[in-house]
Amino acid sequence: MKNKITYIFLSLAMAVLLSACLGGNAKKLPSLVETYSKRDKKPFGADIAYRQVEAMYNANIISDKKQGFKKTWQNISDTASLYICLAPKLFVNEEEAEAMMEYVSTGNSLFISAGLIDGILLDKVGCNEVYAEPELQKIMGKMKNTDLSSVAQPGYKYGYYYYPFQNYFKDIDSSNTRVLGYNEDNKPNSIVHFYGKGKLYLQCEPRAFSNYFLLKENNYEYLKNAVAFTEAEPEHVYWDDYYHKIKYRKDSNRNFSTFSEIMKHPPLAYAFWLSLLLLLLYILFGAKLLQRVIQVIKPNENTTVTFTETIGRLYLQKKDNKNITDKMITYFNEYIRNTYFLNTNHINNDFVVMLSRKSGVEKDKVDTLYRTISATQGSDTVTDYQLLSLHEQIQNFNKNTV
Repeated sequence: MKNKITYIFLSLAMAVLLSACLGGNAKKLPSLVETYSKRDKKPFGADIAYRQVEAMYNANIISDKKQGFKKTWQNISDTASLYICLAPKLFVNEEEAEAMMEYVSTGNSLFISAGLIDGILLDKVGCNEVYAEPELQKIMGKMKNTDLSSVAQPGYKYGYYYYPFQNYFKDIDSSNTRVLGYNEDNKPNSIVHFYGKGKLYLQCEPRAFSNYFLLKENNYEYLKNAVAFTEAEPEHVYWDDYYHKIKYRKDSNRNFSTFSEIMKHPPLAYAFWLSLLLLLLYILFGAKLLQRVIQVIKPNENTTVTFTETIGRLYLQKKDNKNITDKMITYFNEYIRNTYFLNTNHINNDFVVMLSRKSGVEKDKVDTLYRTISATQGSDTVTDYQLLSLHEQIQNFNKNTV
């Protein structure tokens, strides 16, 4: 019981220590995960952007869309509406990209801001994107004052202190696409593509619409200027609440597992490894404590020989040779009766001949054995020599039987 309590205490102590090492900071920094959710008030949520759009289009009802664009477009019959989508990365399949272009062609405006925009959609626009986000992971800690600009306010820079804006578009088809903004390296990061009766706006720096960026001085005007290029008075304004949650293209062959999803979230990962450690400790120590001790049962020993030897020694020590020879003769005759089915009450020549034939022992030896038995039975005392002689003759008979 004492050992069991000790093991439990050690397990709990290790669990507390592991939790402290993995996530035990009393003072936590705000999350820098880019969600661009309208409900997220953390640095890279879109709470401020959503409320600012509400204020700009107070005469219109903003509707949230929580499904892919193909299904969304099936329920929209507008010809002058605005659809806004903010996402860390935009992944679409061919059907969704076709639905987006069809929505634009009827006269609507589609505004998309994402760090990485799916190549399927860019192919329809006629341009490519340089996605520099992986490079940022290599310069962690190298933040600086960085800015971008809009053609709506030539010469004005919207800046903040963070990783630099380095994504940009290239190979732009200028026949139907116009540049609307640049990063600090004067490379285009905001464009409008004219398609059919409508316009598709693409911007590849969604951090410019985050809570953190818009709270910096007059940066809120960047959002106003970006949206100002769209419909002045749209029929409806739709806010996307779907694509910012999508982490991969729906029709990709990428395989996902429960384990990989758990590892994406630090709290779940810590809980998983901690549970695994406790399970291992239980297997190593707890199972031994719960198992009953199995007693070793020794097999029964055959003590007949030992008993016989002990009794023989007692008789021998008392020099009761007569008693010993009587018992030897009695046991030997019992053996003859049970083995060869002969009557030992009348020992004569026929008996000797019959025993010799059945046992395979020579007649002379059988005859000599029974003469010794007869002499021993007829004597009141038996010497050590007579006892040993009778014993040897009986042993030789047993050895020579067939």
